[in-house]
Amino acid sequence: MVFAGITVVISLLGIFIMNLDFMRAVAIAGVSAVAMTMLAAVTLLPALLGFAGRNVDRLRVPILGGKKEGEMAGSFWYRWSRVIQARPWPALIVSAGLLILIAAPVFSMRLGFPDSGNRLTSDTTRRAYDLLADGFGPGFNGPILMVADTPGGQADAPKVQQLAKAIKATEGVASVVEPQIIPDAKVALITVFPATAFQSKETTDLVHRLRKETVPPVEQSTKLEIYASGGPPFIVDFSDYMGRRLPYFIGAVLVLSFLLLLVVFHSVVVPLKAVVMNMLSIGAAFGATVAVFQWGFGASLIGVKEGPVDAWVPMMLFAIVFGLSMDYEVFLLTRVREEYDKTGDNARAVADGMAATGRVISAAAAIMVCVFASFMLGDDRSLKLFGFGLAAAVFIDATLVRLVLVLAAMELMGKANWWAPDWLARRLPTIRVDNVEKTTPRPRG
Repeated sequence: MVFAGITVVISLLGIFIMNLDFMRAVAIAGVSAVAMTMLAAVTLLPALLGFAGRNVDRLRVPILGGKKEGEMAGSFWYRWSRVIQARPWPALIVSAGLLILIAAPVFSMRLGFPDSGNRLTSDTTRRAYDLLADGFGPGFNGPILMVADTPGGQADAPKVQQLAKAIKATEGVASVVEPQIIPDAKVALITVFPATAFQSKETTDLVHRLRKETVPPVEQSTKLEIYASGGPPFIVDFSDYMGRRLPYFIGAVLVLSFLLLLVVFHSVVVPLKAVVMNMLSIGAAFGATVAVFQWGFGASLIGVKEGPVDAWVPMMLFAIVFGLSMDYEVFLLTRVREEYDKTGDNARAVADGMAATGRVISAAAAIMVCVFASFMLGDDRSLKLFGFGLAAAVFIDATLVRLVLVLAAMELMGKANWWAPDWLARRLPTIRVDNVEKTTPRPRG
């Protein structure tokens, strides 16, 4: 329980690496909630169970009653595990292939932000947005503000006009408002209306074109310092920032999670497998999100219009989903290792571990899917996107990954699951996560 919670905490703490002030509060709240839950699980829950005694099972529903320890071999989860273990290669190839196929759209992910055009057509903000776009052009709702330092005040007016002329000649610009020069502030403002909508890729390309092709020659000839601001440039800058920081965030979470599992299980293979499996499930969730919200596959069914993926969503999805996925992985692997230490039979340990934890993991996943899917009942596109991504990730992890891919991989690797080099095993601290005395030596090398 404690180590499973620590994996969630590690994922949430990784948000601090993004160095975003508005996300720190989210990370702190998440870590605090997990920490309090862990504390209650090891203090309050045992106390309540102690008060309840044997009465805890008094209201058990007969048809839903679980099997006892000795009856696990007849459970659905045990039989399912044996089916997968009997044909590990087909199970591995099919499940991995499906995950890769679902994840494929992630390579075309385009980050951005929603605007009023993504709201319901019944909303007054959406109707006003559409009226402005119809009357003045699609780019009217997302102007680009070009700002120039004018140390000479009105004396720099010819230079500002040169800039305005160059901007107007740029491909993708619909119109340019007459430059405004503010002498006291020594700054000039040029409002630029793109020919395309706020969220479109063409508008993003226009921002890059202005910065890389239009502005540099004017700066060189006029000696003015020129900047691009407004909605579209902000989207470009924030998305670029997220793209640069996200690999550090993901890398740090992966490394820390790997080290934690390495210490807990004294194995190199198990932590590596867990990290790879979780990345596959998260990648598939990202791919499904892109397919629905960016490509528009089935978007009408949940009441949204296709557009870019909110720039903050990949970070939050990874932080939450990786923690939950690793949480389920620790539950399963702890019981598998317990059985392996008792019997030394990897195949039996995997089947018994799944039989003992399958129902709990699946029930927990089903609860989370329902909670996250409820986010899609609202009207906000960002909330729908976030809820869909979370629900898809948990569903994929609890089905394709946990019920097929993990079982097949552990069956194929056999005793190598528990391998660690001798020099490393001797230096790792011993942390017990079960009450079983080890009778089977682990493979070393």
